[in-house]
Amino acid sequence: MPGTNLTREEAQERARLLTVDSYEIELDISGAQEGAATFRSVATVRFRAAEAGDTFADLIAPAVHEVTLNGESLDPAAVFADSRIALRGLSQGPQELRVVADCAYTNTGEGLHRFVDPVDDQAYLYTQFEVPDARRVFTTFEQPDLKATFQFTVRAPEGWTVISNSPPDFVRGDPHAPQPSDNLWRFAPTPRISTYITALIAGPYHSVHSSWEGEGRSVPLGIYCRPSLAEHLDADAIFEVTRQGFDWFQEKFDYPYPFEKYDQLFVPEFNAGAMENAGAVTIRDQYVFRSKVTDAAYEGRAETILHELAHMWFGDLVTMEWWNDLWLNESFATYTSVACQAHAPGSRWPHAWTSFANQMKTWAYRQDQLPSTHPIMAPIRDLDDVLVNFDGITYAKGASVLKQLVAYVGMDEFFQGVRAYFKRHEWGNTRLSDLLGALEETSGRDLKAWSKAWLETAGINVLRPEPTCAEDGTLTGLAIRQEAPVLPAGAAGEPTLRPHRVGVGFYDLVDGKLVRTDSVELDVDGELTQVPLPRQRKRPDVLLLNDGDHTYAKVRLDPESLANVTRHLGDFADPLPRALCWASAWDMTRDAELPARSYLDLVLSGIGKESDIGVVQSLQRQVKLALDLYAAPDWRETGLTRWAEAALEQLRAAAPGSDHQLAWARAFAAAARTDAQLDLVSGLLEGSETLEGLTVDTELRWAFLGRLAATGRADEARIGAELERDATSAGERHAAAARAARPTPEAKAEAWRAVVESDALPNAVQEAVISGFVQTDQRDLLAPYTERYFAAVKDVWEQRSHEMAQQVAIGLYPALQVRPETLEATDAWLASAEPGAALRRLVTESRAGVERALRAQAADEAAGAAG
Repeated sequence: MPGTNLTREEAQERARLLTVDSYEIELDISGAQEGAATFRSVATVRFRAAEAGDTFADLIAPAVHEVTLNGESLDPAAVFADSRIALRGLSQGPQELRVVADCAYTNTGEGLHRFVDPVDDQAYLYTQFEVPDARRVFTTFEQPDLKATFQFTVRAPEGWTVISNSPPDFVRGDPHAPQPSDNLWRFAPTPRISTYITALIAGPYHSVHSSWEGEGRSVPLGIYCRPSLAEHLDADAIFEVTRQGFDWFQEKFDYPYPFEKYDQLFVPEFNAGAMENAGAVTIRDQYVFRSKVTDAAYEGRAETILHELAHMWFGDLVTMEWWNDLWLNESFATYTSVACQAHAPGSRWPHAWTSFANQMKTWAYRQDQLPSTHPIMAPIRDLDDVLVNFDGITYAKGASVLKQLVAYVGMDEFFQGVRAYFKRHEWGNTRLSDLLGALEETSGRDLKAWSKAWLETAGINVLRPEPTCAEDGTLTGLAIRQEAPVLPAGAAGEPTLRPHRVGVGFYDLVDGKLVRTDSVELDVDGELTQVPLPRQRKRPDVLLLNDGDHTYAKVRLDPESLANVTRHLGDFADPLPRALCWASAWDMTRDAELPARSYLDLVLSGIGKESDIGVVQSLQRQVKLALDLYAAPDWRETGLTRWAEAALEQLRAAAPGSDHQLAWARAFAAAARTDAQLDLVSGLLEGSETLEGLTVDTELRWAFLGRLAATGRADEARIGAELERDATSAGERHAAAARAARPTPEAKAEAWRAVVESDALPNAVQEAVISGFVQTDQRDLLAPYTERYFAAVKDVWEQRSHEMAQQVAIGLYPALQVRPETLEATDAWLASAEPGAALRRLVTESRAGVERALRAQAADEAAGAAG
C-alpha cells in the first residue's frame, strides 16, 4: 500500500497521462468556531487523458461520501484507500471527477490548521500545503507539474473574513467591499498554478490595506493578523519593504506581477518562516513583534517578505517540474531577496550580504559537512525525500552558488536570462536546464561544466593562501591552494575540485583599523592557482581569500594573517571582511582546528568593537554553543562563568536603549549561573534592579523567567503568575517551555509524557516543550532519556504527521550526551530498528553532531593540557 507517499516515477507517469484543466472546490467551515473536528469538502476536477488507462487522485480524509467519475457513482470503499482514489478504466479525452468528503482540521500546521486565540476565544484558520497537503483539504492531483485553475467557494461563520489566492467575486479590486450577505465566499478562478500554492485563510482577522502603484497598474496590498496582535502590527514598515520589493523585482524581472492582489497574512502556530501561496502569502506571526527586537530581527523579517514576493515569479508563475529542483525555487528567492535588500534604492539594509555571509552561509557550511550532504540538485525519489530536504543546501548553499554564478556571468546578463526564462515559460513547469539555457544565451558562457561541478556534486572546498616573501618582507608571490576534503562517512559521491570566482583582499593596519589597500579578483580552478599581484608591495598584514564573499568555500588564513586577525579582528573597517573572518574562526572551531577556549578568547577580544548587531547576536549564540558542546567537560564551567561575566560587563557598558544592550541582556540571561548573576536576573524581572535604557518588556520577562526556571529559581506558582500577566498564545508557549525547563525529575517526566506519550499538543506548544526540556546545564538529569528516545522515536515517526514527528526526532535526540556511548546507542538503533530513509537521515545527522563535539572537546582538552 502506498500510505501517503508518492514516487517520482508515479508522478511522471501520471503527468504523461493527464492534463488537468480546472478545480471547483466547495468548503463548508461554518462549524469551525464551535470546534467541529471536520469540514465538508466537495471537489470537482476536470481533466483530460492522453490515452485510455488507469490513474489515481489524492485525498487524505476521515470519510469519503461520494466519488463520481464521468457521471458514474463509484463505491468509496472500493476506490479509496490510504491517500488515493483509484480512477480505473479512463478513456481518452475529457474527464470529470467529483468527490464529497469530510476532511479534518489539524493542529499540526499541515492542511487546514485551526487555532483558538485565548485572548478572544475566536478560531483562526489557515492552510499550509507544501509539500503534499492540499490533499488534506480537497481531492487533488498532488504534484507540481499538474497545474490547473482553482475556484474556491467557502461557507464561513458569520462575521469572518475569508482570503484566498484570488479576490472574492464581490470584491474584485475593492478591498473595502462588505462581506457577502449569505456568508458564502465565492472566489474568482486563479490562473494556472500548482496545488501546493493554493490557499485559504479564514477567521475574524484584523486587516490593513494599501496598494502598489507602478507600470501603469495598481496592485491591492493587504496585511492581516489576529486582533490581539493588531496593536503591535507595524503595517507601514511592512508595506514599505513590500513596495521596495515590487519596484526592484519589476525592474529586474521585466514581467508584470502575475496575480490580481498581494496579501500577507501573519498566522499563528506556523511551522516555517512563511509560504509563497500565490497572492496570499502566509507568514509566522512571531514576525509581528510584541516587544522590542534588534534591527537584525527587522532585517530578517524583511528578507522573508522579499523571499516570498520573489516566489510570485520564480516558483508560482514558473514552477519546478518535480521536487528535485526545489533548490532552484528556494535558492533563487533567497538570492534575490538579499540582493534586493543590498541594492534597492532606499533599503535600510545595504549591508545585507554581510548578514548573508554571517548566517545563511554558516548554515550551509554546517549542512554540507553532515553525512546527509547531497548535491544542490538532489535526487528526490519520493515525497519522503523532499520533506527532509528543506535544508541548508537547498536554501543557503544554493543561494551562495547563485551568487557566485552572478559574479561569473555578470548581474545584468543574469537578469537578462531570467527575463527570457519568465517570458518563455510563464504559467508552465521547468527544469534546471531551462534556466541555464536562458543564462547561456544572455551571457555567452557555457554553463554545463559549471553546473556539473557545482550543482551535481556534494561537499565543500577549502581555500588556503600560500604567500612567499623576500627577506625584506616584500611579497614576491601568492598562490591559492584548493582542497576537496573527503566527504563525511555515509555521504554519496566523491571529493571534487571546483571553479571559483574569488576576490583576494590585501589588508593593512592603518591608524588602528584594518583597511583594504589592494585587491585582486580571479578565477580559481584546480589544486593550485597563481594570483597576479596588484603591484610590488610589502606583505599585507592580512591576506583574505574570498574577499567580497563571491564563492562558496571554507577559507583559511595563513599563520601571519591568523595572528593579526586574532589580535585585530574587531578592527576591520568594513563589516563584510570582519564577518568572513568571524565565520572562518567559527568553522575552525567546529572542525577542531581552533579550541573552544581559544574561540572564546577571540570573541571576547573583538565582540566589543563589532557594530553589526546581527553579527553580535550570531557570535553570542556560537560562543554559548561552543562552550556547551565543544569545550572540554572539566573546563566547561570555567568557560561558561567567564562568558557570563563578560556578557554582564558588555550589558553594563552598552549604550542605554540600544540594540546592543538588548542583545547583551538576553545573552547574559541565557548564561547566568552564579548566585549573584541569578539574583540580578531575578531583580531585573521583579523591578528591584534596573539598567538605564533597558525596558523589561513581555518577551524579555519570559527570557529572564525561563532561565530562572531552568536553574530552579522559578516554580509553578511563579510561572503561572507570569502567564496570568501575559494570557496570550505566546504566553502559553513560554509557560510550557519554562515548566519543562525546571530541573526536577518530575518536570522532565511531565514534559516527556506530553510530547512523546501523547499527541494532543499543538505544533507550536510541542516545540516549546521540547525547547524547555533540553537544557544544557541538565545533562545528568536528561541522561536516562537516551534509552527512552531510541525506544520511542520510530513509533512516533510512524504515527505522527511529518512536522510533529520531525520535531521529536530532532529535538529530543540526546545531543547533549557527548560521549562514545551515545554513538554506540545510535548505531545499535540504526542497525536494529531499520528506520525508513527520512528518519534514518535525521538521526544520522544528529549522531554526526555528537561525533563532531567529541573531536572538538578532545582538541580543547589538549589545548588546556598544553597550557
